[in-house]
Amino acid sequence: MSCPICGEPTDRKYRPFCSRRCADRDLGRWLTGSYAIPSEDPEDLEKAQEEADAAQRKPH
Repeated sequence: MSCPICGEPTDRKYRPFCSRRCADRDLGRWLTGSYAIPSEDPEDLEKAQEEADAAQRKPH
């Protein structure tokens, strides 16, 4: 089995990852919303569009 983040062989201690670093990177992706299940629900699509529009209007 290889690490889903970097492809290296897994370490039993961090399975399915190879290291604490890759496990933390995966957790970070979950916490920031990088992992998401696509939705075809019109309400979800509308909400996502509103959030994207609001983010574009925000001054940097």
